[in-house]
Amino acid sequence: MIHIKSEKELERMRVAGRITALARKAAADAVHPGVTTEEIDRIVRKTIEDAGAKPSFLGYGGFPGSACVSINDEVIHGIPSKTHIVREGDIVKVDVGAYIGGYHGDCAATIPCGEVSDEAKKLIAVTRQSFFEGIKFARVGYRVSDIGAAVQAYVEANGFSVVRDYVGHGVGENLHESPEVPNYGKPGHGIRLQSGMVIAVEPMVNVGVYTVKVLPDGWTVKTRDGKLSAHYENTIAITDGEPEILTSIDGEVL
Repeated sequence: MIHIKSEKELERMRVAGRITALARKAAADAVHPGVTTEEIDRIVRKTIEDAGAKPSFLGYGGFPGSACVSINDEVIHGIPSKTHIVREGDIVKVDVGAYIGGYHGDCAATIPCGEVSDEAKKLIAVTRQSFFEGIKFARVGYRVSDIGAAVQAYVEANGFSVVRDYVGHGVGENLHESPEVPNYGKPGHGIRLQSGMVIAVEPMVNVGVYTVKVLPDGWTVKTRDGKLSAHYENTIAITDGEPEILTSIDGEVL
């Protein structure tokens, strides 16, 4: 069931979204050679809790961290660790969520550590832009698949592939709600978008094949071929006009 949010609910989601965006920025600012993924996680948790919110991910389904921190060929769901050290040239995916006032925010970004390869730079840029290509269709009257079709077309035109096994989703009182929002597919399918719907659009883009594998820890997802992957996400509200990015800081997004 898809829950259409009222203006009062959207106001609460803007609060949750801003805190989530602040946590993403704090994590991005913390990326430097020698930092551990556990340190990044600690910074995310402190940022969220200092704002009076709770980390959405902590304990979710048994996840042990406040942020998913994934490096290089790790796609998503990297478990923060004292032994996982960020090095010059790495690309670091940070996925965060904050819960306050009964509602969640959810966003992610891929951060370069120092000087990275040209391939990595392109991957990060294409992944981020594919989000914006997708939300051109996050408008009343379009269908969910129109978003994913636009993401896929842009990504593949740039020589990369879109992960199929994990998708975007609705956001609200629960971190994951209906509908699912794939980052691929044919346009003109699925439910029609309505004003008041809130969804997380989150392209996950690989340099090589789109297939992935889950490590024995039960969480960390890696590319099947060991090549780089990037991730970018924002929570957005469907309005009567332009989509509104809720995971922003005074209208700015990372």
